[in-house]
Amino acid sequence: MANDQEFEKMLRAASLRVTRPRIAVLNAVAAQPHADANDVFDAIRQGTDSASKQAVYDALTTLVDVGLLRCIKPSGSTARYESRVGDNHHHAVCRNCGKITDVDCAIGQGPCLQASDSHGYSIDEADVIYWGICPDCTATELLTQSSSNTTRNE
Repeated sequence: MANDQEFEKMLRAASLRVTRPRIAVLNAVAAQPHADANDVFDAIRQGTDSASKQAVYDALTTLVDVGLLRCIKPSGSTARYESRVGDNHHHAVCRNCGKITDVDCAIGQGPCLQASDSHGYSIDEADVIYWGICPDCTATELLTQSSSNTTRNE
């Protein structure tokens, strides 16, 4: 994980002023990938930094706009933020608990960018979301089914 000095360099390289809220947001998102804005705000408030909710929203928007953060919006979920940018990875989302996990692109260098028909678009990014049940929820379901079967057999 990057430290404050590296975040400062990243902000300057993006032609942004280095501010405490921006550094705090970058730290919070790096520590908790796929956090929503409230999670980021809570993490900052619990840490040594402080920032208003509006400052957090402004920082998130700015950092996404310059490419230092990525915003994903799974259907039925609030916007989520991550610091893993620029590598065309995808996400798996659990239908039960909402957990989001990074999934590397399946084959080669950005195969999803070669659509079967681009319809004239100059495609530069693909946003693939895999939906299913995460291992924790699957284990819980199996445990629940097992105890349910045991109860019926008694």
